Amino acid sequence: MKRKRNIPLNLERKDTMPEELEIEFKNMLTQGEFNCIKKHFSFTDKDFTLQKNHYFDTLANDLREKQCALRIREKNGKFEFTLKQPADGGLLETNQTITEHESSKMLAEGFIPPGEVESALNKLGIETKKFLHFGTLSTNRAESRYKDGLMVLDYSFYLNTEDFELEYEVNDRESGQEKFFDFLKTMNIPIRHADNKIKRFLRAVISD
Repeated sequence: MKRKRNIPLNLERKDTMPEELEIEFKNMLTQGEFNCIKKHFSFTDKDFTLQKNHYFDTLANDLREKQCALRIREKNGKFEFTLKQPADGGLLETNQTITEHESSKMLAEGFIPPGEVESALNKLGIETKKFLHFGTLSTNRAESRYKDGLMVLDYSFYLNTEDFELEYEVNDRESGQEKFFDFLKTMNIPIRHADNKIKRFLRAVISD
């Protein structure tokens, strides 16, 4: 498998590449800011798609210790199995399309399906075949192309928590950051730190 640094952005994401480098910028939003961006891109409620992120780790939290994340994303009746791990300039994603049966089996029993993700886990030194499903975060997401990138507007809900977030997915870090910050400035939105969704979910688990 090859690392793919110049990723062609596909708004509908019809294809799952086995391995790719994810470069994105994030900013937390207030509900009012979320609504302003929704209006700016002329999003209607029909433009938002529900996706569910099911998160996994070993009993010893080996993935968390390595700052990695393992999830199944359920969207439009399709299931994508993904391992995210730190990499120079972004996050290295290993992706694998799985069946609904494979997803259900992993959620119920924790046994991972064979394939690219299992191979990537083995390379990390994680050879256990059984993982624990520790929770699900649901997101209503709308997307729009914006200046050679993909602008993503998210409303997420999990446990007793909800949050609003803007993401910008790009191919080039330097120019992408400039465009993202310029957009926030145009919308009069302050720059705010945004942890990734799994970290926010875990924080909610601890405080619940």
